[in-house]
Amino acid sequence: MHDELIERYIACWNEDDAARRRDLIATTFTEGAQYCDPMLQGEGHAGIEALIAAAQAQFPGLRFRRRGGADAHHDRLRFAWELGPEGAPEGAPEGAAAIAGGTDMVVLAADGRFAAVTGFIDFAPQG
Repeated sequence: MHDELIERYIACWNEDDAARRRDLIATTFTEGAQYCDPMLQGEGHAGIEALIAAAQAQFPGLRFRRRGGADAHHDRLRFAWELGPEGAPEGAPEGAAAIAGGTDMVVLAADGRFAAVTGFIDFAPQG
């Protein structure tokens, strides 16, 4: 169950078509969901869609992908991700294909969607 939800979340970040991205966001996040990381924050479907579009503009040609498994208990979920060129292998070392990576902590709503996401950057380009 969590794997499918995480894959859909990653798909939100990678979807270039705005209409399809909005649909993915609606099935992944609650209407009042909050997202916060060191660089971006947004609330609700429109706010989350805007921050994803901003991240895509900042990192053209790069794709998000999951790193490793997930940990879950109660209504909490934790998993890692990375950002790199499309087609790079999952789990590529920091110095290889991935230019950034992090860990996201999620609060799940009763309906199974994301109610809140707090992102932490594990590595990123300097400057």
